[in-house]
Amino acid sequence: MNNVNGKIVAVTGAFGSLGLVAAQVLAERGARVALIGRGRAPDADTLPSQLADAFLLGGVDLGEPAPAQEAIDTIAARHGGLDALVNVAGGFRWETVADGSVDTWDLMFQVNVKTALNASKAAIRHLVASDAGRIVNISAGAALKAGAGMGAYSASKAGVARLTEALAEELKDKGVTVNAILPSIIDTRQNRADMPDADFSRWVTPVQIGTVIAFLLSEDAQAITGALIPVTGRV
Repeated sequence: MNNVNGKIVAVTGAFGSLGLVAAQVLAERGARVALIGRGRAPDADTLPSQLADAFLLGGVDLGEPAPAQEAIDTIAARHGGLDALVNVAGGFRWETVADGSVDTWDLMFQVNVKTALNASKAAIRHLVASDAGRIVNISAGAALKAGAGMGAYSASKAGVARLTEALAEELKDKGVTVNAILPSIIDTRQNRADMPDADFSRWVTPVQIGTVIAFLLSEDAQAITGALIPVTGRV
């Protein structure tokens, strides 16, 4: 089991299906986790027991630089620093170019690229001050090849991949690694509802993604940076 014991980790998009499970996996392994979300923070008694002591920050619009900076600085001040940032915040739209809206492309860039950009930029000085700073972004397998209706989403997730590579180069001599995970279809309640006839057993689970995140935050992964890692189950 990869050791993240004692590491201070901020997780964005942490009130959603993937973010919450990823935070839980990290907390189970000893991380001190802060959960950031755009919506209202959930009541503590509704969270998994592993997150009973997690710091919750709701109502944070990471699409704007100032709220992102305030949230990251608040976490670092509360915990005495920041060791890792996990950028899960994002969204999805299926929409063809012919029948869709140009505005969807702006929306996907805002919720997928700018959230990761603003949170990462806010975290850099704190991560550089850590003994082993880490950033893990959630891109997507669709970043490598788009299908019909996936143009806006795939382009934005490709932007996350390029952000990952650029930041990795920028920070590699400052002791901070930056990597991205490229999931296939994630086994969530919403995806099951949207694709009820699919074979769910082929999909990757949030726990499986969470364990890869834990590895990338651990000392075992200190030599890995700028990687785009497919985590695709059997899709």
